[in-house]
Amino acid sequence: MLTAAAYIACREVGIPESLKEIGVANNINHKLVAKAYRVLVSELEINIPISDPVKCVVKVANKATINEKTKRQAIHIMDDVSKRGISAGKDPMRLAATIVYMSCMKTGEDKTQKDIAQAAGVTDATLRNRFRDLRRKLDRH
Repeated sequence: MLTAAAYIACREVGIPESLKEIGVANNINHKLVAKAYRVLVSELEINIPISDPVKCVVKVANKATINEKTKRQAIHIMDDVSKRGISAGKDPMRLAATIVYMSCMKTGEDKTQKDIAQAAGVTDATLRNRFRDLRRKLDRH
């Protein structure tokens, strides 16, 4: 329960930490943390704010050692995606990884899907699928 409370505290103050990261830091399986989180939110009727997607972009970009030009490009794309409502219901870290990867491609920064996926804590396949999906949605709008 204490680890779940730490996760709730992170969310409330805007720190983009995932359940998995909190679990690893406390040497607890993230599924147990998730279960305790759901219990706390339900029992205490807590309204958890949505993670700021721009903070997630910055976190992924910093972990992947992305240069400032690419980071600014990613923030610009994230703002655009958020304004269009494309980000609604999407996992913010997966979306951030996708946008950072997309920015690397646009600016010519040499980072692989694997580099970005590892920085975000997602799989290469997830990044590829989200990238394909996001590109389609951006082309439609």
